[in-house]
Amino acid sequence: MTATFQPVAPAISIRHATVDDVPILLKAIVALAEHADDADEVACTEDDLRRFGFGENPAFEAIVAEVGGTFAGMCLFFPIFSSWFGRPGVFVQDLFVEERYRGLGLGERLLRHVAGLSRDRGGVYMRLSVDENNGRARDFYERLGLAWSHDQRSYIASGQIFAALGETGGARK
Repeated sequence: MTATFQPVAPAISIRHATVDDVPILLKAIVALAEHADDADEVACTEDDLRRFGFGENPAFEAIVAEVGGTFAGMCLFFPIFSSWFGRPGVFVQDLFVEERYRGLGLGERLLRHVAGLSRDRGGVYMRLSVDENNGRARDFYERLGLAWSHDQRSYIASGQIFAALGETGGARK
């Protein structure tokens, strides 16, 4: 009898990011920006990620996917709250899978992991945004059952506009 070769599935693990992951998290963020032709817009530094993600009062969390012990992807997220649902949820800021590991289902596994974490904390929804020119990502999210929010539009204030908005609206002591 002839034996047939069965490829071994790579060992995939998902874990919470640690401060030691900061360099690879930033590299993934820059890679996402490069994909959107916005790499020159990334002002984030490793120190920013350390301070705001792993300090005393973290503004975000991240999980890391590894294949055979090697970084393969990450998801950066933070809690949000819906006054309409009256419940918390989660906002996925960044989802990244290294090109060579795409097709292994890592993006889905990362999103499912984050949804599970949020659910365990009382969350009832997930929100994320996608670059309108990224059809591949839009198709991916729709395959997972995420719905495009046709009735909402996101706005952003940053830089000088944000500074001006906060100038007279800051907390009073």
